[in-house]
Amino acid sequence: MKKSIIAAVLVLPMLASCSQTERSTAVGAASGAVIGGVVTGRAGGALAGAAIGGAAGYLVGRSSRADYCIYRDRHGRRYEARC
Repeated sequence: MKKSIIAAVLVLPMLASCSQTERSTAVGAASGAVIGGVVTGRAGGALAGAAIGGAAGYLVGRSSRADYCIYRDRHGRRYEARC
């Protein structure tokens, strides 16, 4: 428990200097790792959870950029452009 608190104290200031996309990716990966590890009880589950959570966090962070919207072209492909 003490090591977790020390790790959090060291990591949290680094997140302050990250962009929104990087922060969302890191939070998603950490959350996914915790959930995957708790649900499966194995390191492989934590790794899979981190990968899935990181990807989801990246997509959420990327789509929440200011002055950008997500559009679909006539073929159904998504793209990002200024609103």
